[in-house]
Amino acid sequence: MSDHLLPDPIVVEAYRQLRERVVTLVRSLPEATGDTVVPACPAWTVRQLLGHMLGVPEDILTGSMEGVTTEPWTAAQVERHAGQSLAELADSLAATGTVFDDVLPTIPAPVNSQLVMDAVTHEHDLREALGGTGARDSVAVEVALGWLRYAFPTAIPEGTVPEDVPPYELLRAMTGRRTVVEMDALGLDGVRIRTALLGTPLEPPA
Repeated sequence: MSDHLLPDPIVVEAYRQLRERVVTLVRSLPEATGDTVVPACPAWTVRQLLGHMLGVPEDILTGSMEGVTTEPWTAAQVERHAGQSLAELADSLAATGTVFDDVLPTIPAPVNSQLVMDAVTHEHDLREALGGTGARDSVAVEVALGWLRYAFPTAIPEGTVPEDVPPYELLRAMTGRRTVVEMDALGLDGVRIRTALLGTPLEPPA
């Protein structure tokens, strides 16, 4: 389908590892952290972000895909888990994963890679909100970049990304987490990237 997309078994394992990292991280957090605003998603707190991350596999399992990727679709996920503790959200994410792992290998490319892209983007939204780093060189980052190159081929043409730009920074640039000025400072073409992503949920800030 595309030279950029990673093989399905790698995509599946990347998602599983990502979910395990998030569950472990959330279980280590004090409950009050759940009310921390996520700077990359300022309409959401940590608790609401986790509601979305849990809601995506839930909706796939139940076939609730009407309006997929739209604001009403994600808002329903957040509302569904409103008021739950961080421990409950972590336990639900782990429990859903035991069922979702049987379905995950049946999700075709490129949708499976898009799923990883969304999840790893929010993993790092969460980490940044907590003031931490970690997992910036995960396989999930590579899977996500493969999908982004596949979906938006005009954003970062071959040979236009400086060698010293880490994959993590490229991921953040391509998922609306960096401004044009910040992208230009990295040696990327911020205007080109923003133009390619206009009108999508990944559109960078002006």
